[in-house]
Amino acid sequence: MARNVDVGDLVERARKGQPRALARLISLVENASPQLRPIMAALNPLAGRARVVGLTGAPGVGKSTSTGALVTAFRKRGLRVGVLAVDPSSPFTGGALLGDRVRMQDHAADSGVFIRSMASRGHLGGLSWAAPQAIRVLDAAGCDVVLVETVGVGQAEVEIASLADSTIVLVSPGMGDSIQAAKAGILEIADVFVVNKADRDGAQQTVRDLRNMIALAGDVGWKPPIVPTVAVKGEGVDDVVRRLDEHYAWMEESGELQRRRLARVRDEIEAIAVTTLRERMGDLHGHQRLDVLAAKVLSADCDPYSAADELVAGLTNE
Repeated sequence: MARNVDVGDLVERARKGQPRALARLISLVENASPQLRPIMAALNPLAGRARVVGLTGAPGVGKSTSTGALVTAFRKRGLRVGVLAVDPSSPFTGGALLGDRVRMQDHAADSGVFIRSMASRGHLGGLSWAAPQAIRVLDAAGCDVVLVETVGVGQAEVEIASLADSTIVLVSPGMGDSIQAAKAGILEIADVFVVNKADRDGAQQTVRDLRNMIALAGDVGWKPPIVPTVAVKGEGVDDVVRRLDEHYAWMEESGELQRRRLARVRDEIEAIAVTTLRERMGDLHGHQRLDVLAAKVLSADCDPYSAADELVAGLTNE
């Protein structure tokens, strides 16, 4: 089916905002279609405009509700918004509930919003492996802002920081004490802290804990602001957008934006290259060259590292 895709027509329809074309492109990305290379070649010159904002935090802090509230705020500005909401996959069936789409039904009929739920498919770090290419699809299709909501796996979910221009870390009262706030990991990647459900008891203590943690970081170029919100009521969301604007302006002025985007593309190229090598390595199981090298290691004629170097050199020279 993928072999019959008219890449030029599909890209043109996506540029016109046709949701079915956008959905088809992202499906081709997720399924690692053989057409992926010509698709990316067609999309890349059209990309580079969108602001990418990541939202992360522990389960239950209100990521999906906050994402929906941010969509509303950006739409009030007349901006076109794309949303990638990553849901955890079942380790047994590979399926996902994709509940984020359920929580954002208010935007389902808005032609200026495209929401795509993606299953993590076992990928660690809170994202789907296809997320970088999916962002490029939405960027090239004319989205002004792309919101990426992560799975919500806990303190190790830091991959979003390498993918987004600005990263929002959401916390809520009752999710941990001051010691929790000082832990390394997810809290260190924030460009903006959002204390959601700020109408609950303990919200001011959470703000103080975060403020103390930020103070420990010393003199840094950008100190992440702390914004209390009640996302379900839309309270504080405009302030979050204002802080994101300030962060984006600081990145443009300091050169941080170019540095982050260059690092993002570098990581993407490396991931594609590693995946290609891994596929070629998979073809080597039972291959004579691998058997010969294994026999040499077993007989102590060479060590495993030397054998691996020889194997890699053979792969790259083919």
